[in-house]
Amino acid sequence: MAEETIFSKIIRREIPADILYQDELVTAFRDITPQAPTHILIIPNHLIPTANDIKASDEKALGRMMSVAAKLAQEAGIAEDGYRLIMNCNKHGGQEVFHIHMHLVGGHPLGRMLSPSA
Repeated sequence: MAEETIFSKIIRREIPADILYQDELVTAFRDITPQAPTHILIIPNHLIPTANDIKASDEKALGRMMSVAAKLAQEAGIAEDGYRLIMNCNKHGGQEVFHIHMHLVGGHPLGRMLSPSA
């Protein structure tokens, strides 16, 4: 069995979370340390540790993550002005929980994603 993560426990509702969406493939909930007025995490219900571990069999869940992101952005009222979808991979990419997850952030201007290299 794959390693347990805090997200696995949220999916099974063993620990509390503000769950906004859940179906057989994905779960979406509010981030507990939001970086923007809207900050939602969207995760596959089965453990995929990093983007490097994605397989062809994961495509349905990954596609659902995208469609749920669009639905939740619309419901949050940020779709028209815009939002950002972020998925980090491994230490240098800023990944903290090793269960892939997409950040849906918006609600104010987000600025540049990266600064130009010197």
